This record gives sequence, C-alpha cells and structure tokens, in this order.
Amino acid sequence: MVVLMKKTIRVVGVASLLCCQSVNAMSEKDWDVLTDIGTYGLVATAAAVPAYKGDWEGFWQAGLSIGTASGVGLIGKKTIDEERPDKSDNDSFPSNHTANAFASATNLYLRYGWEAGLPAYSMAALVGVGRVEAKKHYWRDVLAGAAIGTLSAYIFTDAYDENVQLVPWVTSEDAGISITYRW
Repeated sequence: MVVLMKKTIRVVGVASLLCCQSVNAMSEKDWDVLTDIGTYGLVATAAAVPAYKGDWEGFWQAGLSIGTASGVGLIGKKTIDEERPDKSDNDSFPSNHTANAFASATNLYLRYGWEAGLPAYSMAALVGVGRVEAKKHYWRDVLAGAAIGTLSAYIFTDAYDENVQLVPWVTSEDAGISITYRW
C-alpha cells in the first residue's frame, strides 16, 4: 500500500510539473482552446457517465443542471452589457464556459461522490483560470459563472442510488419508464 502511494505521488508530481511548464508557455489562443475542450469535455462526461451506468435519472439531472446554468448565463450576458478584456464583444458577464463547467462538475460530485467530483472540479477550476488567461473574462465573470453552475446543479441533482433504476423503453406502439428497486 505504501509503495503504491509513493508511486502515485511521484506520478502526480511529475505530471504536475510537466503541466505547469507547458501552462507557462501558453498563449491567449491556447487558453481559449483549452477552455473549450475542458468545458465541452466536462459536459460530455456529465452526460456519458450516467448513460454508461444506465442511470437515466442522472442523465436528465445533468441535462437540467447544465441547461439551466447555460440559460441563466445567456440571460445574464444579454442583460448585463460588459465588454470583454480583449474588447471582442460585450458578452463578458457571466462566464458561460465556467457556468457549464461547474454545473457539470457539481453534478458529477453530487451524483457520484468525490471520486468523480475531484477531477471534474479540477478541470472546472482550470476552465475558470483559462477564461481569464485567454482575456475573455474578468475574475468576477468567472466567479459568477461558477456560482450559477454550482447552484444549478444543487437544485437539480440527487445522489445516485444504484438500488433504484429508472429505464425508459419504447416500442412501435407505446413508451414508458420502468422503475426497479433492488434490496
């Protein structure tokens, strides 16, 4: 156990050093691309994990969490006229990338625990930092986006109970949902 822990710490340490070295050399465009990949990757993961597990309730909860965060973010952008740091447009507040990333991360954490939440929150935080480094947002935009995403997921997400399964079904003549409980 101790040997495994030491190897894990070494691998994480080396990976962190390599990551930090490459992060220092990143341009604004690189950060922008990284935040797109991080955000869309988290959204895809929040949908793929419950689909893989057959957890359709979790799938819909992820969709509601992310959809609400995105909708609130878009309303904020249209309501609050704030120029981006790079002067490209007036859609700076709030950060929708961050709202979607944190909605996804919080959904994964609440539904499946810290094992899913820790890496997801790490990526969501990187998305937030990346939006500032890409000169697309100010810190207040990112913090507002993180709050919107987190709150959206807390509203719609319940912890996963593998004893309860909701399974949609469709035939040529009707459709429904089967609910099973295992004890």
